[in-house]
Amino acid sequence: MAKFEGYKDIYVFVEQRNGVIANVGYELISEARKLVASIPSMGFQVVGVLLGHNIKDQAKDVIAHGADKVIVCDHELLEGYSTQFYADALTQIIEEFKPDSFLTGATVLGRDLAPRVAARLDAGLTADATKIEIDLTKVEDGEALLLVTRPTFGGNLFGTIVCPNTRPQMATIRPNVFGMDPADESRTGEIVEFAPKFEDTDAKVVVKEEIKKVVEGIDITKCDILVGAGRGAEGCLDMVKAVAEELGGAMCASRAVVEDGFADKDVQVGQTGKTVRPSLYIACGISGACQHVAGMDKSDMIIAINRDPQADIFSIANMGFVGDVNEILPLLKEEIIAAKKA
Repeated sequence: MAKFEGYKDIYVFVEQRNGVIANVGYELISEARKLVASIPSMGFQVVGVLLGHNIKDQAKDVIAHGADKVIVCDHELLEGYSTQFYADALTQIIEEFKPDSFLTGATVLGRDLAPRVAARLDAGLTADATKIEIDLTKVEDGEALLLVTRPTFGGNLFGTIVCPNTRPQMATIRPNVFGMDPADESRTGEIVEFAPKFEDTDAKVVVKEEIKKVVEGIDITKCDILVGAGRGAEGCLDMVKAVAEELGGAMCASRAVVEDGFADKDVQVGQTGKTVRPSLYIACGISGACQHVAGMDKSDMIIAINRDPQADIFSIANMGFVGDVNEILPLLKEEIIAAKKA
C-alpha cells in the first residue's frame, strides 16, 4: 500500500485577474507535464485549478496548454482576489480531491495564498523555488517525492527541500523560471465544476478602492532582447542603452548597479530582482554571481563581455569576449548599425 493512499496527480493553481490568465500558470503546467512523463508508472495527471467568477470558458484554454483536467470553482465571492475566500475555496478543493503535489506561481497573489492554505492543511511548503524534480528512487515504493530547489542565504547557496511526511507537497515557483509550451487547441480534457461552501460570507477585509500601479518604461520580463549592465559597465550605461535600442531590446541591470543608484529596481535581474528568459542576453561587466545568474540563465543565447577571463559569467555564456566594455560596446554598436544598413 502506498504511503499516502488516495493522494494523486500534480495540481497547478491557474492564476487569473479579470479573466486574464497569468503565464506562470501555463509555465507550471508545462513543467508538471515533464514531471508526470518521468513517472509513467504512477499514472499521474496534470490538473489545473481555476478560481474566479464567470471563468468557466477559460478552462478549455487551460486544457489546450497541457492540463488533463481542470477544476473550476466559479463563485461571485471569487470575482476579485480575496485572501479569505480564495483560501477557503482552495482548501476545500485540496481536501476533496487530494493532490499529491500542488504548485503555485510565486506572484504577489500566490505568495499570499499558498502559505495560508498550507497552514490550514498542516502541509509543507517550499517558497520561491527555481527548480522542481521527482526523486525517481522512491517511485518503486509508490511515492512521488518532490525535490524542490530554491536559493538561500541571499542566493549564495541553493537548497533542495523535501516534504516526505505530509501531502500535498506544496511549492511556489517564480515566474519565467520554466518555459511555456504552445497551446494545442486539439487537446481534450475533463472539466469538473466545484461548488465551494462558505460558512462565513462576510468579508473580513473590504477593498473600497483599487489603485492600479502605474508602470513606467518597459517590462523586462517580456523583452526578447536584453543588454545587462553590471558594475563593470557603470561608466558607460548610455552606451549599454544605445546598444539595447539598436537591437530593439532594453537595458537591465545587476543588483550592484541598482544599489549604486545607477538603475531602477524595476530593471534589476536576479534572485532579488526579476527572472527573465529573452532570446538574447548580453551581459556587460557582469561577474556572474549566482544571485544574478538565477534570474537570467534560461536565456536562449548569452553573450558575455568582461575584462576578467576567469569571471563566472563565462561558464554559462554561449559566447564570450574578454575586454573592457567601454571599448567593446562602441564597436558592437557600429557593427549592429552596419548590419542593419546592409
